[in-house]
Amino acid sequence: MAEINTAWALVLAAGEGSRLQALTTTASGTSVPKQFCSLFDGPALLHDALRRAAMLADESRTCVIVAEQHRQWWRRALATVPERNVIVQPCNRGTAIGILLPLLRILERDRDARLVLLPSDHLVRQEAVLADALRTALERLRWCPGEPLLTGIVPEEVDVELGYIVPGEQGGRGARTVARFVEKPQRAQALELIHAGALWNAFIVVTRGQALLNLLRARIGDVVSAMETALAHDRAEPNAGALAALYERLPSIDFSRDIVAGQEAALRVLSVPPCGWSDLGTPRRVEDALRRGPQSAALIEPRGGGAWLSLAAQHHRLQMGQQAAGA
Repeated sequence: MAEINTAWALVLAAGEGSRLQALTTTASGTSVPKQFCSLFDGPALLHDALRRAAMLADESRTCVIVAEQHRQWWRRALATVPERNVIVQPCNRGTAIGILLPLLRILERDRDARLVLLPSDHLVRQEAVLADALRTALERLRWCPGEPLLTGIVPEEVDVELGYIVPGEQGGRGARTVARFVEKPQRAQALELIHAGALWNAFIVVTRGQALLNLLRARIGDVVSAMETALAHDRAEPNAGALAALYERLPSIDFSRDIVAGQEAALRVLSVPPCGWSDLGTPRRVEDALRRGPQSAALIEPRGGGAWLSLAAQHHRLQMGQQAAGA
């Protein structure tokens, strides 16, 4: 247990959620990033992710990466999170950069960090099932520290809008090698993948910080070095603005497409039993989640407070508008 309690959790909350803008745009025209919305009328999805993190890591080791342009939402949502654990990007430059910056910050504090990367905008109906799998993954790092571990959810249905991980051979300690990734297959291919044992890619990663940094260096070594230099410069001269200047020059880099694809040999995947997981990534999946009803009660009290934009209310408003238009 002591080993697990020293883990870090990194909640990824800097995304725009552009695929859901039809649902997350208010009647006044304000687009609210998905992670700052609630599914029904409870806490924001970000708060659900923080509860998820609390099952794995102490509050002092739970960090959140956010974007400067979302300050109006995250300042309130993260009011109880230690200030040094809220890591702010000057602007959004894709998921790989959104992982690299907080990773370097965490490694400054703990060079041997073991961490869990958790998206901030997912639904998990059976939290205990996922938490048990992630604890198993953290324990595996004691024996296989150099192998970043992906979590693959056993599919509950055919979904052509998700990415799939095709497992390979047994990788030891309950994991398997990664044979390949398949992004958004056609329905017939998705059926074949599922019958062959493919898993949904949940974009949840359990890894030693140094192993994750090695993956990033292998593909974007110049960016890693530039960010290390900028952070060192800003530490020496706090008002230098080196990081902000670097972000102005950085391209957008996707973690799945530009970092892990092609490095399958360095990765392992752990199968997670069905747990009611959804990335709520499209209006169809949100509608499906709403049809199934609210998730189970929170395991601990949510952080933050106040009313959050309800996707259920937004969905109802859009339906009523469509009905009125067709009348």
